[in-house]
Amino acid sequence: MQQIVQQKLQALRELCLKHRVERLDLFGSAARDDFDPETSDLDFLVEFEPMPPREHADSFFGLLADLEALFGRRVDLLEREPIENPYLWQSIARSRRALYEAA
Repeated sequence: MQQIVQQKLQALRELCLKHRVERLDLFGSAARDDFDPETSDLDFLVEFEPMPPREHADSFFGLLADLEALFGRRVDLLEREPIENPYLWQSIARSRRALYEAA
């Protein structure tokens, strides 16, 4: 896991509580060894606690905006449930690293 993420774990936990996140994982280059601090984005996989659709949308887009502000770079935020492509899921699963899990 990249230092840019490790340095902000407490802030990430606070964002997860704010946006009702059940689990947040890092995946992609920031979870592997091919992260480029100058050009790479950050890839996160999120699972939210159950909530009505409007609140869910607010949590998703609020978390996305807060992650981009926290890291000062582009963030890709995906949810586990809609991923149906098994090849995409296998690629994510190989590199994913848990950052937060609700108690």
